[in-house]
Amino acid sequence: MVLDTDVIVASMRSPRGASAELLRRISREQGTLLLSVPLALEYEAICHLADHRLASGLGNHDVALFLDALVDMSELVNSWFRWRPQLRNPGDEMVLEAAVNGEAAAIVTFNLRDYGAAPGRFGIEVIRPADALRNIET
Repeated sequence: MVLDTDVIVASMRSPRGASAELLRRISREQGTLLLSVPLALEYEAICHLADHRLASGLGNHDVALFLDALVDMSELVNSWFRWRPQLRNPGDEMVLEAAVNGEAAAIVTFNLRDYGAAPGRFGIEVIRPADALRNIET
């Protein structure tokens, strides 16, 4: 699975939510998180924004540790093909590209509408964090 930046930020800001639980399950190898270098850089840029750091109560060093842990639990995806543009939001293109190149089963996001029909053309489901948790449990 590939996580949208909104899920990463939610897990950083709220350790009790479905997004954080999803990351805990992935860290226990109950799921596979796919990550490309461009997507990791996008995560870094978004997580270091002052709004997210302040809301999470984390300093720059803590955010860096969070991101390091995220990278450590991920499987690296090489981007053999660029599939851009497919989506309305250019920031989501890296998520879709990692999912396609990594042959992900799902993109996990809170913003299902942002992805439209594009992931389906590649056989990728777009689901919310709570649905991803249910999929792991079955």
